[in-house]
Amino acid sequence: MFPSKARKATVAVLGLAALTACAKDATPVADDGTGPVTVKASDSGCDLSRRDVKSGTSTFSVSNGGSKVTEFYVYADGDRVMGEVENIGPGLKRDLIVELPTGKYQAVCKPGMVGDGIRGDLNVAGDAPAQVDEDTLLKQATESYQRYVNSQAVALEQKTTEFVDAVKAGDVAKAKALFPISRTYWERIEPVAESFGDLDPKIDARVNDVEPGTEWTGYHRIEQALWEKNTTAGMAKYADQLLVDVKTVVAKAKVVKLNPLQLANGAKELLDEVATTKITGEEDRYSHTDLWDFQANVEGAQAAIQALRPALQARDAALVASLDTNFKAVFAAVDKYREGDGFKPYNVTEAEKKELGRVVDGLAEPVSKVAGVIAKKK
Repeated sequence: MFPSKARKATVAVLGLAALTACAKDATPVADDGTGPVTVKASDSGCDLSRRDVKSGTSTFSVSNGGSKVTEFYVYADGDRVMGEVENIGPGLKRDLIVELPTGKYQAVCKPGMVGDGIRGDLNVAGDAPAQVDEDTLLKQATESYQRYVNSQAVALEQKTTEFVDAVKAGDVAKAKALFPISRTYWERIEPVAESFGDLDPKIDARVNDVEPGTEWTGYHRIEQALWEKNTTAGMAKYADQLLVDVKTVVAKAKVVKLNPLQLANGAKELLDEVATTKITGEEDRYSHTDLWDFQANVEGAQAAIQALRPALQARDAALVASLDTNFKAVFAAVDKYREGDGFKPYNVTEAEKKELGRVVDGLAEPVSKVAGVIAKKK
């Protein structure tokens, strides 16, 4: 659903990619205009079996025949992300189920998960009604999740303002304390925040994510100064820019209109985030506050699933039971690392990382089924 950061190209997926339609690449059959759109991604190409699809729900079956990990996006105007699949390793396949109203879009493959990607037009025509116009439970789900996003966005702006004030006042201890708290609200709604073009890398990029010629800004730029150098010197301009960018995200998040499949895909992407950057310790490499982000990502995924719960219960009660069980298992695993009102620094053993990966994979499996269940008519 939403753009990932270039940082993900450097991380192991810990088996999560295998949970969503992974298979060896194969030559697609002739496309008769029905069924999934096959996408043959490579290091230099992004070939779709057709570029004209009907409005409503479409499935894109993406096979990676290249040597680099890749991603696939469907962009609306302004690079607004309608859907995405990430971390498609060489020789693997993943599916994207997305709802698209009539309009002009771009289909994009990103070999190496960097840059603007290989782009081509995608045309959607027809008069299929939106899911929320046909299904009251799905309409209620999007409205419920929008309220959640709004509440988290307000808190994100408030806590980021406090963090920025501490940085500009030179209060290192207070800034360190506020860093993981302010990021909690960001991480809960990260799929929504990531949908707004280049705001995500400006706010959340790590140093190795930054394109040549682009200045490194955002949370992690300040994190490095706080923990590596124990200072806020020179950080005022980055703090000011961070707040400007966060306020822009908050304003957009309050008015964005989401569809049910975006909720389902967003929940899955948050678990991808956990598996690829939180469990590995890649995210908060200076502060080691990764467990705050880990917890927040899972909470954000749960919020999206809970919004969809009534509709899921009507379609697949067994899936709901599996989701409940596995969310509890993940939260229990993270609770072992609690300390006071927060978490211990993320200095865990490889065995502990493996165990966290196991419970996240256990949750990712049923979450990966949600989009398919939601896409089906009752």
